[in-house]
Amino acid sequence: MAWSKLKQQLESFLSPALHGRVEYLSTSYRYLPDKAGLCYIAVDKKNVLNMSDTLVKWYQTELEIKNDSDIQIPISHDEIEAVRKETKGNVPEDRLKVIVRSRKISEFAKELLSAQSTLSKSNFNVIANKFLSISIEESLESNDILLNILALVDRRVGKKRIINMTEKMKLKHPIVQYFFELRLGT
Repeated sequence: MAWSKLKQQLESFLSPALHGRVEYLSTSYRYLPDKAGLCYIAVDKKNVLNMSDTLVKWYQTELEIKNDSDIQIPISHDEIEAVRKETKGNVPEDRLKVIVRSRKISEFAKELLSAQSTLSKSNFNVIANKFLSISIEESLESNDILLNILALVDRRVGKKRIINMTEKMKLKHPIVQYFFELRLGT
């Protein structure tokens, strides 16, 4: 699909509150077919998401994610109980929480780094076409950062659903959280 048609379709799905604020932009090199163009998303005329770099923090290593104090990992009572059974009750309560959080943050870090690497290698047009062909629920549940962003700014996702996703958004990449906060603020 041509970029102009794709852009038109993506913008037709934008939430009314974000019309004029969120833009999809693309550059290409007509006479240099071996040079890739750039696709990015701008918010209030500022380039927020570029396929190679962004104003939101990108993590280079798993350790950076583990040490980031901004990341809040929710821990359930069931997860603590599972570790308690695994350790046969020989570990103090406060240490159980540390063990559960450590395991969850390690898993989260691996998923986050994987999602980042696919975004930097991905082709915006391919992901955008996929977004247009799958359900909004699939896009929201996906581990793909760009699919999450496109779904969050979509008019088919209502305010009530956005509010109900608050806990789930804590486990998403910072750029997805940025768009979640943008939509929440409208």
